[in-house]
Amino acid sequence: MLDRHLLKSWVLAISCMSACSLTFAEGSCERLVATGNPNNPPFMWRDPQNPKQLMGAQADMLQKVAKDLGLQLDVLYSRSWEKAEDEVRSGRIDLLAGAELKPAALDDMDYIYPSVYSHDSVVWVRNILSFPYIEWADLRERKGAKAADILSPAFTGYAKANLNIEQAANLSQAFQKLMLGEVDYVLAERESGLARATTMGLQDDLLPLSPPIEGQPMYLALSHNSACNDAWLRGQLAKKMTELTASELPASLLQKNLQRWKQQQPQLESVSAPKS
Repeated sequence: MLDRHLLKSWVLAISCMSACSLTFAEGSCERLVATGNPNNPPFMWRDPQNPKQLMGAQADMLQKVAKDLGLQLDVLYSRSWEKAEDEVRSGRIDLLAGAELKPAALDDMDYIYPSVYSHDSVVWVRNILSFPYIEWADLRERKGAKAADILSPAFTGYAKANLNIEQAANLSQAFQKLMLGEVDYVLAERESGLARATTMGLQDDLLPLSPPIEGQPMYLALSHNSACNDAWLRGQLAKKMTELTASELPASLLQKNLQRWKQQQPQLESVSAPKS
């Protein structure tokens, strides 16, 4: 017969092993650090009250996910999008919010599917005009403007061969040209365009058309060099992203942060359309 003390020791050892296995299965990471594009409202921008942090819809979404998983989270400012990518590649920061899927980046990061948000490049027009638009060819007889090279090589090549699009110094100038009738449309991302139109007092005067010119999913990416990168965390993040895509929370966070952004900005002088 086994010694009672020996049997008790074995049971205790097995219990400890089971507890350790469970802890490992649930992940050993207690704190995550994330970053993203500091110039991308309402998705993400630098917090004026806490300049070391980022705020915005993506930051709020990550905070909710971290809370649900029982993790602490900091969303840190990284000076620029390029710097943010470098910080995550190195593993100094764990998570990158808003990552574009690039084959080369797969060597350094695990992309979390599905994406909750996307950058949709759209045609912006004055809200009082009829502007039939379904496909790229519908822009051929119109004059347009854009403020940044946000579009794919495929559209850029098409535009160079078929469209009349001028380069504006910035999005505010492009929208001013649109309101003054100097151009017929502006190409810009939907959410960043809405943020700029709102701060200019033009949210009711400008209209983004559907369908988008093109869309680019914005993924969460977890650094290969992160000490928190394990199967449990990747699986839990993917589960949370799947739940969020089926909920109304992402859209409500965008609206909430659009208003936060507006309240933080000095009101720009609104540009009226020419009387006709």
